[in-house]
Amino acid sequence: MITLQKYATRIDLECSDLETIYVKDRTLTNECIDTIVGFALSHQLKHLTATNPDPSIDLQFSLSSESLKHGVDMLESIQSGPKTSNKRKSLKDIATENEFEKRLLADVIPPDEIGVTFEDIGALKSVKETLKELVMLPLQRPELFSKGQLMKPCKGILLFGPPGTGKTMLAKAVATEAGANFINISMSSISSKWFGEGEKYVKAVFSLASKIAPSVIFVDEVDGMLGRRENPGEHEAMRKMKNEFMVNWDGLRTKNKERVLVLAATNRPFDLDEAVIRRLPRRLMVNLPDASNRRKIISVILAKEDLADDLDLEAIANLTVGYSGSDLKNLCVTAAHLPIRELLEKEKKERALAEVENRPLPQSCSSNDVRALRISDFKHAHEQVCASVSSDSTNMNELVQWNDLYGEGGSRKTTTLSYFM
Repeated sequence: MITLQKYATRIDLECSDLETIYVKDRTLTNECIDTIVGFALSHQLKHLTATNPDPSIDLQFSLSSESLKHGVDMLESIQSGPKTSNKRKSLKDIATENEFEKRLLADVIPPDEIGVTFEDIGALKSVKETLKELVMLPLQRPELFSKGQLMKPCKGILLFGPPGTGKTMLAKAVATEAGANFINISMSSISSKWFGEGEKYVKAVFSLASKIAPSVIFVDEVDGMLGRRENPGEHEAMRKMKNEFMVNWDGLRTKNKERVLVLAATNRPFDLDEAVIRRLPRRLMVNLPDASNRRKIISVILAKEDLADDLDLEAIANLTVGYSGSDLKNLCVTAAHLPIRELLEKEKKERALAEVENRPLPQSCSSNDVRALRISDFKHAHEQVCASVSSDSTNMNELVQWNDLYGEGGSRKTTTLSYFM
């Protein structure tokens, strides 16, 4: 690595105002310097030729700071240009240190292959805004977070709430919007029948995440992997693996330039170990949607469907009190089967009649013959698909209490929950 000043002295090139040239977060190798000076010379010659078009005159000049700045800008545009088109190849080219990293690398999903964005999530506006502020904003506007020691990117976020509310979809959308590689961690991916290999897999998760940063380490059902360590029936190997996970997780704090986020999701946050809760400073409750949010979710689910002109989404939203996003998807799928079922029944009757009358069998129907969805389809589906979560169940009450104690914007009540006693 060399400086612009040393390079200019070495090739006997005169440059002005070198101290005003700042190359941000770039390693100035010989190749980089060659590129900068090449673009600067081209810019300078173009400028001098425009002002002095006579080629017979010998042009003696020094590189100006303006030309050098142009060369630096061109270098940065080349190095930070779009690379997503070859993302899978670049992942395969990552140098892995051991077999554990190599196995994990095969399961990494590049951001352009995840296929989920915030637009695909019809509700959860406040949660999405918070995630954009914590994850996307530091990547898009790093200059706002470079002052002081407090404005460092968040290293751990917990999404908790009842099942089917969109926690996994949010995690995928975060990785897509942030342009980060997605590493989905489960017990099957890091556990091993050989004693001691679980810790090596855990260490490989974080070392690999650093190499392919920006990256999101997603731990779904995190309570199953990082639950309370005082459980008397827990195996010693599992406890060691948890300790290794938290040791490596804390190691990320000393590498502020590496954009690695641990994103965890659970339906039972009250089963988490206290050390894990401490490492997840931002905890967002993803609750059951209210009527207005249910309408937004339904509109997203039915965006590409053929709907009757008089179909009232508001009526469907009011009909589905207590339904999660997953329940609403099941309701819409069930409703979409009814027109097909009617068409098959009609087709069956026509075929039977044709056989009785000894006529040629009618042609099979196509997708163009399927009628539009009506409100009656959803009312019929509502009788078959019910809410999977009761809003007044014990688990929901515990989630609300845990949110009051530890969640984002909780009331910080001092009462102790029953399961902590």
